[in-house]
Amino acid sequence: MRIDKFLWCTRYFKTRNVATNAVKNGHVRINGNVVKPSREVYPMDEIILRKNQIDYQLTVMDIPKSRVGAKLVDLYRKDTTPKEAFEHNELQKYAKSHYRKKGLGRPTKKDRRDIDDYLDESE
Repeated sequence: MRIDKFLWCTRYFKTRNVATNAVKNGHVRINGNVVKPSREVYPMDEIILRKNQIDYQLTVMDIPKSRVGAKLVDLYRKDTTPKEAFEHNELQKYAKSHYRKKGLGRPTKKDRRDIDDYLDESE
């Protein structure tokens, strides 16, 4: 089975086209190598998938016939992603919301002056 179809079948991507674009952009590696969307996937292949700034690490257990339900995904892959990857993503969310509340837009002139004053004082 093709790698883009496998990622779509195991519900990592909503559509096959999105999966194909992710593979084309180099966000997917099989056994450490960047691959094309037409690359075949075999059992026991190690896949590293970069999605939402998280590097998912997967091991292919079996090849599905078609797209599977969410409860059956674990029959076809083993997720070996370290917990630190998810924790790092949570910390990034908190760092973004600390500076500016979501939806407030670009900094105003006053915000910009405050930033410049802060940077001048630190130097």
